[in-house]
Amino acid sequence: MPIEPRRKSATPCRVHLPRTRNPVLLALLLSLGAQSLGAPSLGAQSLSPQSLGTHTYDNVTASLSPGDVIRIVVWRKPEFSGDFVVASDGTIIHPLYREVTVVGVPLNMVEERVRIFLTRYETNPAFVISPLLRVFVGGEVRQPSIYSLPPGTTIAQAVALAGGPTERGRLDEVLIVRRQDREVVDLTRADTRAVSMETRSGDQLFVGRRLSFFNDVLAPASSVFAAVATVVSIVIQLRR
Repeated sequence: MPIEPRRKSATPCRVHLPRTRNPVLLALLLSLGAQSLGAPSLGAQSLSPQSLGTHTYDNVTASLSPGDVIRIVVWRKPEFSGDFVVASDGTIIHPLYREVTVVGVPLNMVEERVRIFLTRYETNPAFVISPLLRVFVGGEVRQPSIYSLPPGTTIAQAVALAGGPTERGRLDEVLIVRRQDREVVDLTRADTRAVSMETRSGDQLFVGRRLSFFNDVLAPASSVFAAVATVVSIVIQLRR
């Protein structure tokens, strides 16, 4: 019986990651590659059902927020194609797309609104939209910054894309700030759901720092003692 060839995804996603010799970061990169190849992943864990709702990130549950980026590619229409920032009023910052509201609605509805708008200029427009969510990754990472990430990017992948943890970074203490909620997760254990938690628009991720007795205790104490000694020396000289 002939074997049917494996069907390729309609919208393949390739992520290029930096080389590293850090074993923990290497594990994160391998996890990223495994998920992009279709390997089974653990279920995501939300911070609180009231503020986060379901963890499934698809065209029905995902939505854009101000500051996010929406990538629109229209076939043979370069004037309608590009990466556009979502304005504070929920519209797309573009002279023509400005009338299209994209905040607070599912992505499938965003796609339909863009389609209706483009039919003014073409009967059957061929286009693709890709949302990019704004996520800040900081703390003890090598490249702290604000990143525009596709929906479905996990916390572990976001940390890896930020260059991974520094020598003093603690992947077992990663703080997630999401709206009014805060939670510390452990990314070093592959058997926990925290490894596959997905990022959301506006998330702030902070990798904790491992304490050093010399840098965090001895050096500051020495500076304080030196300052006190200087003050005492000045007072003694003034009294002479």
